[in-house]
Order: sequence, then structure tokens, then C-alpha cells
Amino acid sequence: MGDIVIRLAAHDDLDILAGMNKQLIEDEKHDNKMNTDQLKDRMRGFIEGNYNAYLFLKDGEVAGYALVDMSRDPLYIRQFFISREYRRRGYGRAALTGLLKLLGADRADIEVLWWNETGIKFWKSMGFKERSIYMRLG
Repeated sequence: MGDIVIRLAAHDDLDILAGMNKQLIEDEKHDNKMNTDQLKDRMRGFIEGNYNAYLFLKDGEVAGYALVDMSRDPLYIRQFFISREYRRRGYGRAALTGLLKLLGADRADIEVLWWNETGIKFWKSMGFKERSIYMRLG
């Protein structure tokens, strides 16, 4: 397995980010009904605000991304996604490890949907521990 290269995403990457965000929503079985154009607009708002988006590149191809709220302490990883064709090959682990190193962070917060068993297993394998229960009425 080669190295994952991490680079800060820019406005030129919004289509890529929105497409991967749509796949993330599908994979997590999230109830977000936004289409790709709406997700692109939302992503633009994120990166024009307190968030940075990072692309994970494998051999020059985009293998995933992360969306990180840079204003929080610890940093908040709002979205983390590895493309389907890159999963189960260590790229998620390499991307997260590289991202935290790049950001100089030894702590971070995430949220995982309770039914996302694969995601929960991944985050626990990376050393994350349950901290709260987020609930919704309706």
C-alpha cells in the first residue's frame, strides 16, 4: 500500500466533495434528502466558514475526504469518507492518522449514527471512545 497524500480542498473541489458527501449519506443511510447541488452549496458554506475540507489522494486519485471544524477544541471531524473502492485496505486508517498529524491534533471529536456498525467499529479501532448520546425528537 502506498502513501496517502492529504491536501486542503478548495472551491474548485466542491463538485468532488459534494459527490462524495452524497455517497457518505447513502452509505450511512442518513435521512438527509439534499441533492448534489444542495450539498455543494452547503459544502461551500462550510469551507467559507470555520471548516476546512481535506482530500485524501492515492496515486493522484481522490480516495476520500474529511470535513473538519477548525474552531473547536478539540477539532470536530464532521465528515470522514473513504470511497467504496478504497475501503478495507487500510486507507481510512492511513488517512485519519495522516490528517491528525497534519493538523497537529492528538484529540478530536466525531459523531457516528447509532446504526452505522461499521463506522462505530472503525472509530473504536482508531481509539475513539463513546462520550455522549445525541438524541432527536421526531
